[in-house]
Amino acid sequence: MTKTFTCIYHFLVLSWYIFLNYYIAQDETDEVKSKIFANGGKWKYMTLLNMLLQTIFYGVACLDDVLKRIIGRKDMTFLTAFRDLLFTTLAFPMSTFVFLAFWILFLYNRDLVYPKALDTVFPVWLNHAMHTSILPITLTEVILRPYSYPSKKTGLTLLAAGSIAYVSRILWIYFETGTWVYPLLAKLSPVGLAAFFSLSYIFVASIYLLGEKLNHWKWGDMVQPRKKRK
Repeated sequence: MTKTFTCIYHFLVLSWYIFLNYYIAQDETDEVKSKIFANGGKWKYMTLLNMLLQTIFYGVACLDDVLKRIIGRKDMTFLTAFRDLLFTTLAFPMSTFVFLAFWILFLYNRDLVYPKALDTVFPVWLNHAMHTSILPITLTEVILRPYSYPSKKTGLTLLAAGSIAYVSRILWIYFETGTWVYPLLAKLSPVGLAAFFSLSYIFVASIYLLGEKLNHWKWGDMVQPRKKRK
């Protein structure tokens, strides 16, 4: 892909995610929406955290594109490294996990993750924007340019840190309010919760490794570990 096309694509996707975040933030005083966001706010939901994360990533990608065109590639080493780390360890695994986990549970029993009452707050197009389009967008990014993955130890450690931070927030909200972020969690025993969180991390770690394989399959020897670059 040409650099100009990549730059335009990143700008369009960034604009899309900014719009989605803005749209979701509207009318938070609405009675139904205020109940949904009670006890932890909107950032308790992984879907909305992912929307924020994707906005940050594409903002960094756009900045990297623009500065490289203005200043030059050699001066952007740190920003490019941060862009690669953000995409490989968080943006790709999280968006893919949200897509797969949401639709698997939704098709099995939507009340476990997305009760029908939410249809009155989030229109169908927004549901698909938050849970469906995120996958083709992130896969397009894999095809669009090569990304340098960190060592497996570093990558999986950072992914684990992010996962632990989110689980800790979910547990803190429960202990503070007595309510679970997702109805599914209320149906599990303590042992079941431990198994669910553990399996979820194994699942997202598998997605991380899949992303690395896809990146290497598409770009081959063009991709080298970041630590080996000079």
